[in-house]
Amino acid sequence: MSDKHLSTQFDAELSGISTRVLEMGGLVEAQVAQAIYALSNFSGETATQVIAQEERVNQMEVDIDRDLSTIIARRQPTARDLRLLIAISKTIGNLERVGDEAARIARTVQRLINTGVSSRLRLPLGDLSFEASLATDQLRKTLDAFARLDVKKAVEVLKQDNQIDQEFDGLMRKLITYMMEDPRTISASIDLVFVAKAIERVGDHAKNLAEQIIYIVKGTDVRHIPMESVESVLK
Repeated sequence: MSDKHLSTQFDAELSGISTRVLEMGGLVEAQVAQAIYALSNFSGETATQVIAQEERVNQMEVDIDRDLSTIIARRQPTARDLRLLIAISKTIGNLERVGDEAARIARTVQRLINTGVSSRLRLPLGDLSFEASLATDQLRKTLDAFARLDVKKAVEVLKQDNQIDQEFDGLMRKLITYMMEDPRTISASIDLVFVAKAIERVGDHAKNLAEQIIYIVKGTDVRHIPMESVESVLK
C-alpha cells in the first residue's frame, strides 16, 4: 500500500473524528439552550428532554475517545497530527462537562417546579438568560474556530471570557439582595446560584476549547498565561 494511500486514509480518519466532535458540540450547545429555556419558562418537559440527552453525550465521548486511541496506536502520528488527536481528547472531555452543566441546570428546574416556586416570584431569570447567551455564544464561536482551526477566533474567545465572569459576579450580588429583601426567595435564589455557576463553567469550558485550538495550530500551550502574554506569543 502506497504512502500516499495511507496518508489519504489517515486524513479521512482525522476528518471523520473532527466531524463527530462538532456533532457532539452542537448537541451540548442545544442542551444548554434547552436548559435555559426550561428555566425561563418553568418547563418540566424541556428539562426532562435535556436530562435524557446526557446519556447520548456521555456515549459520544466514550466512542470518540476509543477511536482516538485506535488511531494513535495504528498510525503513530507525529507533530501537528498528534497535537490534533491529543487536543480532541481534551476537547470532548470539556464538551461532556458542558453537557453535565446543562443537565445540572435541568435538574434544578425540576426541583424548583416540584417545590412549587412560582414563576411570578421576583427572581433574576432574565439576567441568567443573558449570562447563558454569553456562554453559548462563546461555545458556538469556539466550535466554529475548531471547524476552521482559526486561531484568531480562538483568541477572541479568550479575550471575551471576562464578560461571563463579570456577569456572574453581578448575578451573585443581585441574588444576595433578593434574599435579604424577600426571605421567600432564599431557597430558589440558592438554587439559582448553582445555575449561575453552571453557566459560568460553560464559559470556562469554551475557553478551554479555545486554548486547545491554539495548541493544535501553533503547538503552544497557552493555559494559565495572561492574555497579553498569549498575544505576544502568537505574533
